[in-house]
Amino acid sequence: MMRVAVTRPRADAERTATALRDEGHEVLVAPLMRVEPIAAELDGDWSAVIITSANAPEAIADNPAAPALYKLKLFAVGDRSAEAAQAAGFGDVESAGGDARALVSLIVQRHGGAALPLLYLAGEDRAADVVGELAAHGVKAEMRVVYRAVTAPFPDDLIEALRADEIDAVLHYSRRSADNYVAGAAAANIMEAALKPRHICLAESAAAPLVKAGAVQVAIAAHPDEGSLLALLAPSRP
Repeated sequence: MMRVAVTRPRADAERTATALRDEGHEVLVAPLMRVEPIAAELDGDWSAVIITSANAPEAIADNPAAPALYKLKLFAVGDRSAEAAQAAGFGDVESAGGDARALVSLIVQRHGGAALPLLYLAGEDRAADVVGELAAHGVKAEMRVVYRAVTAPFPDDLIEALRADEIDAVLHYSRRSADNYVAGAAAANIMEAALKPRHICLAESAAAPLVKAGAVQVAIAAHPDEGSLLALLAPSRP
């Protein structure tokens, strides 16, 4: 059994926490970000929809264009975002099962000859230039920003747990998440305690801020999916 801190936005964190508890782990849900929808003009003639986050489908739920978009093909970066799209109302959903590179490859293979542009429902902060990568392959796409992640400070229960050495591992799903963790630890004046647990990261980009801050126990998932991330959880203490 591991004592794990999950710092994702609350809805995502609760889903992850359920999976961890089912495996017998003790979980502290401590969101360091919250997701806010951004009003966007989504009307238009689109051939398909692209998402790189599970936050995107929920963000457009109240948009007047949503019912029309639900009828279009949707390409999702991974299985979790695909599930979120289906739950929101999209009927024809295909997952790239990986990262942005895999997503671009899938779209080029499946939808490269479309006459109308694809609509990319994006977050305010993005790790990859999906529209640019598609353009390099001759595929037209337009981006609309439909949500933002707002940073939150360390909650008191996370501070107390780290100070008491009650956290074995912290999960990091993005560079933004890791940046928030390092900045929050500095603001709370608990950097040494915050860097002591194992830091389990979805990708090298998420690991970078932690390594730079001085974390020693940093592991990176073999593949950019939650299953590979959680597979790295193993007891680090007797």
